Amino acid sequence: MESTGRFNKRRHVVAMPYPGRGHINPMMNFCKLLATKFSLKDDIRISFVVTEEWLGILGSESRLPPQIQLRSIPNVIPSELVRGSDHKGFFEAVQTKMEDPFEQFLDHLQQEDVPGVVVTAIISDTLLPWTVSVGNKKNIPVVSFWTTSPSLFSIVYHIDLLAQNGHYPVDFSSGRADELIDYIPGVSPIRLSDMPASLNRSNEQAFKVVSEAVSEVRKARCIVFTTYHELEPLAIKALMEVLPVPVYPVGPSIPLPMMPGDDHARTKSIDKMDKVEYYLEWLDSQPEESVMYVSFGSFLSTSSEQMKEILAGLSESCVRYLLVSRSVKDRNNSNEMDSSRSLVVPWCNQLRVLCHSSVGGFLTHCGWNSILEVIYAGVPMLTFPVAMDQLTNSKLIVDHWKIGMKVIKEVGAERPVKREEITSTVKKFMNLSGEDEESKDMRTRAKEFKKSCRQALAKDGSSTANLCNFIKNVLQYHYN
Repeated sequence: MESTGRFNKRRHVVAMPYPGRGHINPMMNFCKLLATKFSLKDDIRISFVVTEEWLGILGSESRLPPQIQLRSIPNVIPSELVRGSDHKGFFEAVQTKMEDPFEQFLDHLQQEDVPGVVVTAIISDTLLPWTVSVGNKKNIPVVSFWTTSPSLFSIVYHIDLLAQNGHYPVDFSSGRADELIDYIPGVSPIRLSDMPASLNRSNEQAFKVVSEAVSEVRKARCIVFTTYHELEPLAIKALMEVLPVPVYPVGPSIPLPMMPGDDHARTKSIDKMDKVEYYLEWLDSQPEESVMYVSFGSFLSTSSEQMKEILAGLSESCVRYLLVSRSVKDRNNSNEMDSSRSLVVPWCNQLRVLCHSSVGGFLTHCGWNSILEVIYAGVPMLTFPVAMDQLTNSKLIVDHWKIGMKVIKEVGAERPVKREEITSTVKKFMNLSGEDEESKDMRTRAKEFKKSCRQALAKDGSSTANLCNFIKNVLQYHYN
């Protein structure tokens, strides 16, 4: 692959993620993938812009390809360490305080650029709508980068339909939980209780800001989805028809070491280039598909009371489990089972764990990045949504794709799910008796989704084709 003629200038892409782990990771994965698609390392330069706090976090985590440089703007927003306690204040600060430093960064960047290197595009999280106006003012194309499902995008984009039908804003406790919403383009019929929690009247202002950010996509150069086309074909098709800009589903946006060609990912062998961690050694000692992996993500986890019930339920189910918990208290109180049957760690390489042959299920909060990783791994999910888009994601997993089961059965329940319910659900989900047909069918379908995911990432797959078209059409870099 070579650049020719008028396409021989070095490309300079500025990546601006929303300042949160669940947004930074998929954009970084996309940038790494983007870097691999250029024939020479000098053909593209990617400035990955974060706050000074995140610069310190990312700078200590891993090596980056030479094409990617971490750059920073000042800490004008609350610390990542406290944003969970005041999510509204954090969200408002992101929307009002980051634009000026970002524009100043662009001005400085253009002054320091070497001859032949121009800022070709800004890749920005959709939830940072001010980047669109900044880019348009400076005549720089802006790529909107959406980090959750296309179905959710369609729901937010069609806020006017929700309002017209009396479904926005609403009070989720008003007894309307079972009302069916069947008019959102590309979205299968869905109960009100399975819609994003931000539709609730108490979150009206925040949802309005998000919907305004989504509407700004119409002024962008295009939109990139971290999913792949075959996962939500109806939603992708509907958005292609309604949006006035090109749509590129290029995912799943997952860590590069686990990309296609890694055929041994679901075996117990470990890549020699990857550091052997003790939790992988522990998984090596477990029977095939016997371990429940448990993680609730990096933000908005469950309450301590609920976690206590989860741990007790797992223990009483006698299922082997690997739990990720940053709480020392959780780790110290989880030793009700023999250490050969359970392990609690503060962190792990989630994709390596999910792709390990000993893992047979994932108890998840239904964050979109986790969903994409588990689909790639071909593992069924036991859903325990906590907030935001997770309710809708759970609906997709259980009722649409049929590759999971729900822990929470009662609509709108505010009480913690008790250990007895967790125990019985876990036993059925992991199919300890070997007789549950629902569990068997779910596992078969999970493996089918794994196959379609790998095909999308293959050389002739849909995601690869979309990425190549994105590079050609947006970055103006031609393939021979």
